[in-house]
Amino acid sequence: MTAALQWLGLAGPTASGKTALALALARRWPVEIVSVDSALVYRGMDIGTAKPGAAEQAAAPHHLLDIIGPEQSYSAAQFVADARRLVDEIRARGRWPLLVGGTMMYFKALVDGIDAMPAADPAIRATIDAEAAQAGWPALHAQLAEVDAITAARLKPNDSQRIQRALEVWRASGTPLSALHLRARREAAPLAGALIALEPASRPWLHERIAQRFDAMLQAGFLDEVRRLRANPALHLALPSMRCVGYRQAWEALDAADPPALADIRERGIAATRQLAKRQITWLRSMAHRHVVEADAVDAETRLAVLVETLIGPPGSRPG
Repeated sequence: MTAALQWLGLAGPTASGKTALALALARRWPVEIVSVDSALVYRGMDIGTAKPGAAEQAAAPHHLLDIIGPEQSYSAAQFVADARRLVDEIRARGRWPLLVGGTMMYFKALVDGIDAMPAADPAIRATIDAEAAQAGWPALHAQLAEVDAITAARLKPNDSQRIQRALEVWRASGTPLSALHLRARREAAPLAGALIALEPASRPWLHERIAQRFDAMLQAGFLDEVRRLRANPALHLALPSMRCVGYRQAWEALDAADPPALADIRERGIAATRQLAKRQITWLRSMAHRHVVEADAVDAETRLAVLVETLIGPPGSRPG
């Protein structure tokens, strides 16, 4: 099994310490880090995404950071194509691809495969948005349940981004999104890898780290970053980039008043990040073949290193 591995994955909820642990691995094994994060792809969104800084990026090669503008979109299918290409390129250099991030849909798409989805259709999206503005997203969720009950069952009634995409796929192709995913699982050639899940045993530990990180973002100039984004006429709240946790809450607060109420932004931003972390943990626990490391263990780094050694060999080992 070890010799057949093509990549290692390090997944976990936001603020679980993925970046620091990935760099700890990079000090012992020849790895290149491939970001598995739907927010880190955007240029100009650095503070609110906790994007690795210059020193961190210098410590190990990083990929899939800053590859598109925030006015553009990036799909799970695009990620799979990019990740497969990078896995081959990194292994050809005699190094291990280490896929690190918290966008569990991307990990799932890489492991299970993903069918070719209809391209984004601005006209269909505009129609769906207009319907939602009039009837509300719960009504659109109910509409989705009539044509794709499987997808609707896993979405909350106010999950506007995913409801919109599922309805868009149905209206563009006449095929439910769930059927495309099922077909992909049947047809995809597997890309063998080992997924390591950083799962904190203590929810309060994670909540405290989320609060500390959001406070650090505010102190680092997060609101100024959002102001610069709002000044770009090509950007608006309906874009996937501006729906990222923290950005949406800050944008809405700046729409209401500038300067905004910092206490309100902090409260709403931390609450939204906690909800994101909860969803990420739920996704992780649905992945049956993952290897779990408790993110809040005092010896988490040592536990991770021991696990990696069992998977790919002692420090310094290179792909076969």
